[in-house]
Amino acid sequence: MSDEPAVITEKRDRVLLITLNRPDAMNAINGALSAGLVAAVEELDGDPGLTAGVLTGAGRGFCSGMDLKAFARGEDIGPMMTFVRDGAKKPLIGAVEGFALAGGLELALSCDLLVAAKGVKLGIPEAGVGLFAAAGGLLRLPGRVGYSKAMEMAITAEPITAEEGLEYGLIARLTEKGEAVATALELAERVARNAPLAVAASKQLIRATQGITEADFWELQAPMQRDVFGSDDAKEGPRAFAEKRPPEWTGS
Repeated sequence: MSDEPAVITEKRDRVLLITLNRPDAMNAINGALSAGLVAAVEELDGDPGLTAGVLTGAGRGFCSGMDLKAFARGEDIGPMMTFVRDGAKKPLIGAVEGFALAGGLELALSCDLLVAAKGVKLGIPEAGVGLFAAAGGLLRLPGRVGYSKAMEMAITAEPITAEEGLEYGLIARLTEKGEAVATALELAERVARNAPLAVAASKQLIRATQGITEADFWELQAPMQRDVFGSDDAKEGPRAFAEKRPPEWTGS
């Protein structure tokens, strides 16, 4: 049994790099990985010095889904289910090499943007083994790839490539093999140049547009607008613009 932690975090200025670290098991989700992922997201959301995160997998791929042996042993993956339901409060960018399959794709779909290398396989093959994608894949895929393609992926159990994912809108950036993390970090660093409260509120409101009425949206936005527009960062931004200097964000 490896002494290495199942999830590793590394701060890169205002970006937190989160790495699923079970490469010998293709980063399959067991109890340790589930708990480690939630702890890493709590670190991201709880640190005012961080604005965005990047989630990736060590080794040959992003994540192959549930570790069936760990599941059979009764290991608790409840924390992972909390993550796929709630996600992170701050922007989280998935960096995918090799594959993101079954629960692995559902982890990726919990991210706000996906960067993937050419040739990556993305799929929810659960129907082929008598199951279905119960960790948010059936909820989120239609909004990312459209109804018809989501239905096809779900009931044929066939994966698509990253190139197809880019065409359908699932992938934000397509890279050469081995460059997904570097590109995702560049994207996260660009996000982190902006005001943290404004970025987090923008993320939450964009996500909230899926399935709510306009009236509900305006009601949801009102308290966020009061908080963001009344923040110190809202004063710092115009001041820095007027003084022709980079803003110094405090996240407050």
